[in-house]
Amino acid sequence: MPDTMTKLAYQALQQGKSYFGLAHKTVSTQVMQAVNPPKDVQTTPLDIKSLQLLQQRMSALLERDWQDAEAGIYPKELLFDNPWDDFFRFYPLVCLDLPNIWDRFNQGSHQTFADDIDTAGYPKYYLQNFHHQTNGYLSDMSANLYDLQVEILFNGTADPMRRRILAPLKQGLTTAGITEGAKVLDVACGTGRTLSMIREALPKASLYGVDLSPTYLRKANETLTAQPGVLPQLIQANGESLPFIDNYFDGVVSVFLFHELPAVARQNVINEMYRVVKPGGTVVLCDSIQRLDSPEFEAAMENFPTMFHEPYYRHYTTDDLNLRMTDAGFEEVSNQIHFMSKYWVARKPAVA
Repeated sequence: MPDTMTKLAYQALQQGKSYFGLAHKTVSTQVMQAVNPPKDVQTTPLDIKSLQLLQQRMSALLERDWQDAEAGIYPKELLFDNPWDDFFRFYPLVCLDLPNIWDRFNQGSHQTFADDIDTAGYPKYYLQNFHHQTNGYLSDMSANLYDLQVEILFNGTADPMRRRILAPLKQGLTTAGITEGAKVLDVACGTGRTLSMIREALPKASLYGVDLSPTYLRKANETLTAQPGVLPQLIQANGESLPFIDNYFDGVVSVFLFHELPAVARQNVINEMYRVVKPGGTVVLCDSIQRLDSPEFEAAMENFPTMFHEPYYRHYTTDDLNLRMTDAGFEEVSNQIHFMSKYWVARKPAVA
């Protein structure tokens, strides 16, 4: 029997998140225009047809999210997993940091870090103030604000988009005959938000996460330790050189990484994923939509790197990751589109 009341509660929660995200962006934009207006910035407004299509895709995403939970792919409780403590602690800091963001935006300061931030040893492409964030991905403040900032950016749909990796991951493990005890790696695990979802969907799996940022790994450890379940193994490492032996993982995932990599690094990371996943194993990637298959949102894709510092995004939107994956050796590469995200599901050929 359909769980109507739970579905209504979920829809109400998501609607509230959507309204909050819209209100925050509207007010902050108005304040910015009055206090520190953008200089020499040209964007293309989305027309009514595009806005209506966006709304339809958002509704379809949330319906799919509910259907997957109702089908048992992950528990329904996950739909209501919202870090309220972080919201009430850190939302004021999100607002207080806005003037710094506006200054970097207008000054074109995209590689600025505080004196106490150690930038040694990181690839040059990583030392960016992505999204105009203070200290990029290398401060505790950035790690504390990131999930909230992304939720606001996507009007409360960041988690539903992340959860779209769970069904193909579980299906891939089932196809490979892995019913429990799977080893799954999250590349660029960030604050551990995706790992926490995988742990709910695969409670008997051994989970691993790698990320370049020590502060984001600390945040991930804090978040995952506060929740029940086995603690994933977290390692500071570059996805271009994963610290694991060949053919070790049953599944590998990555969420919102590839648009922040230059082209060569994208291929290197995909090659490394191929190396560490077992024959017959599954890789699932989630990232932004691309012009290749979502030309109706070309204006939104053109505006995004203009409004947010994303130096590799424009190339990403035209990059054929399907070809990159087959070049690495993957087979059965398929794609899905959910709202503003695109997904790649691929399999490493099984040993004959």
